[in-house]
Amino acid sequence: MMLNQFLFLGAFLFCAGVYGVVARRNGVLVLMSVELMLNAVSLNFVAFSAHLNDVAGQVFALFVIAIAAAEVGVGLAIVLLIYRNRVSINLDELDTLKG
Repeated sequence: MMLNQFLFLGAFLFCAGVYGVVARRNGVLVLMSVELMLNAVSLNFVAFSAHLNDVAGQVFALFVIAIAAAEVGVGLAIVLLIYRNRVSINLDELDTLKG
């Protein structure tokens, strides 16, 4: 496959993730959309790495995967604490936590 096909796929995945972050109100779905955006970036790193015959993009993709795993752990812990206190994970209702 050519490089531009991978870049178009990465752009589509990133746009779908941005739409999910903007349009969704559920905390878990927002976290899944952020993961989709991170996977799109990782796909672009690997595509450029294969195109340039360099290993640096694949190493950065591994770092993105490690950061995504840590983000999921912290994000789900926060969502569980919010659910335990509010019995809802609707992000519109979190304005009461200000201050």
